[in-house]
Amino acid sequence: MHSPVYLFNPDYDMAMANFTPYYKAPAEIQRMADNLSVLPVWFAGEGSGVKVDSLERVALFRRQLGEICPEGEGREVLSGLLSSVDWTEQWPSARYVPWGWTPALLHRLRLEGVDEEFLPSAEEMQRIRYLSSRERCLEILPAFAGWEGICGEMKACKQLTEVDTFIRERGQVILKAPWSGSGRGLWKVSAASWNAQLAGWASRILKVQGRLMAEPIYDKVADFAMEFFSDENGEVRFVGYSYFETDVHGNYKANRLLSNTAIEERLSRYVSLERLSCIGACLEASLKKLLGQAYQGYLGVDMMVCRVEDGYRIHPCVEINLRMNMGVLSRILYDRYVHPLSEGEYVVEHYLREGEALSFHREMVEKYPLEWKEGKVASGYLPLTPVREDIRFQAYLRVEVWA
Repeated sequence: MHSPVYLFNPDYDMAMANFTPYYKAPAEIQRMADNLSVLPVWFAGEGSGVKVDSLERVALFRRQLGEICPEGEGREVLSGLLSSVDWTEQWPSARYVPWGWTPALLHRLRLEGVDEEFLPSAEEMQRIRYLSSRERCLEILPAFAGWEGICGEMKACKQLTEVDTFIRERGQVILKAPWSGSGRGLWKVSAASWNAQLAGWASRILKVQGRLMAEPIYDKVADFAMEFFSDENGEVRFVGYSYFETDVHGNYKANRLLSNTAIEERLSRYVSLERLSCIGACLEASLKKLLGQAYQGYLGVDMMVCRVEDGYRIHPCVEINLRMNMGVLSRILYDRYVHPLSEGEYVVEHYLREGEALSFHREMVEKYPLEWKEGKVASGYLPLTPVREDIRFQAYLRVEVWA
């Protein structure tokens, strides 16, 4: 099969930090990969494949979608979606499109018999790892030097003394490992809280990864991102915005399902649309120069609106996510499946105990029945992954008519 086969590997960031073929994700992350393995069907192209942990999970998903949408245009849309791809547990002769390439995933696919012609080389993987480091923000931020209404400072520390000095100078900072999962590998510290335990963590990161990123803490008002696609010719194009929520630790919580226009309207409270357009154009040019032809696929640049004494500023490059990401997925979900007069949220939920997901699913089906209009979801609850007694992770949409 030469059509692409999509797969969800959420251990990407941790596997890239480890960067060995023998990395094994923590049990809970592997559970996440299994529980959400059908997720790529929502962004995979027609005629492609989706690799899942079990075909039984697909059969369950068909039944559950049939139960919540037994007839009408919604039934037709969802049945067509599930029939538009080929489902597989293993497909040796195929071109894979993962959430992101890692040495561990390459090793796994080789063991399954996937031919080398379908896999990145060792040199390509080294280049992708280099480009996926948080340190690459330092190659983007200088392009915005001198711009009015822009903030964003970052330092790549090579020694613990540099970390100490930065903390003393700034008072409150956030320290980040160059490679780590979303919200992981981050510590907010101050001159008062900096202690031997945190210094030990910083020393380990420096020893293993060679750098430790240090940034001031900003008065954040909103999280958003610009999403891009880099093609095989090295061209980078803007594909839309994502507007997301994080907790106090920086962990991803959910994406708002909004049109690009609605997101621009929200952001226009803080920055002009002309300035947003200029930021996007600058990022396109800077990313094209940075990536060249070394990376093909979706990527996102996380940003934030920061409150300052004289108003607001935009941090144009908090992080570069050089992989498929939840922001891109939320953009695709809204554009393909949500009615333009509606909005909502895309959520990836983590449950602490077995049975909670199934109980939540049944409650949501009852409280928020799906309503369709012109072949798209106008309101209600739509599970994006199957739910059963033993799952701990679930993705879903909650949509309502925009008032």
